[in-house]
Amino acid sequence: MSEKEFEVLEAMKKEGKPLKSGEIADLTGIETKEVAKIIINMKKEGKIKSPKRCYYAPSE
Repeated sequence: MSEKEFEVLEAMKKEGKPLKSGEIADLTGIETKEVAKIIINMKKEGKIKSPKRCYYAPSE
C-alpha cells in the first residue's frame, strides 16, 4: 500500500462515514484527480467499498 493510499484509508476511518472523493481530497491534501485514481485502484483490490453512488468507505 502506498503512502497516499494509506492516507486516504485513514481519512475514511477517521471520519467514520462514507465520503466523496472531493471530501477525501480536502481531508488529505491530495489532489481530487489523484484521489479518484487511488479510489479506483483500492476498490479493485477490495480495500474500500462504495455503499452508495460516489461515496466510499473502508471495506473492513
